Amino acid sequence: MALTGKIETDVDIKASATKFHEMFTHKPHHISNVSSSNIQGCELHEGDWGTVGTVIYWNYVHVLLVVRESLYITFVGEDGKACVAKEIVEAIDAEKNLVTFRVIEGDLMEHYKSFLLTIQANPKDEGCTVHWTLEYEKHHGDITDPHTLLQFCAEVSKDIDAHLTAEA
Repeated sequence: MALTGKIETDVDIKASATKFHEMFTHKPHHISNVSSSNIQGCELHEGDWGTVGTVIYWNYVHVLLVVRESLYITFVGEDGKACVAKEIVEAIDAEKNLVTFRVIEGDLMEHYKSFLLTIQANPKDEGCTVHWTLEYEKHHGDITDPHTLLQFCAEVSKDIDAHLTAEA
């Protein structure tokens, strides 16, 4: 099993690419207000909102699907876990509506040596397509790929979209 990986997803939303991008670059501390079941808080630790090098603390709840296999039956259990992540903003490209975060501390680092999240909002005729990319290196081969976290990101995108389109 490969220790490094990259998974991606697209989420079509009605909000503009620019407005969505601004939520993650200049207003991430507002995301807990619009996706409170997923994000409990976002605090500026170092730097300024909207700048490369800024360090941010996230408090979030990750529902992890654990699959246990027996001889004949597969059981799926849900466990909503309060998590934290300390991230540094590695890149911002306003022209491409792109932002990249590197996780430097927190719960994800228990399973991954490195973890990078890239969010790009691509404009289309109506709204945009939000492209999420998660790149990671696992500590060992028994760790599953972070598909539940990718689903979490898609859910947060939909919550932000609902907020932004209600504002318009």
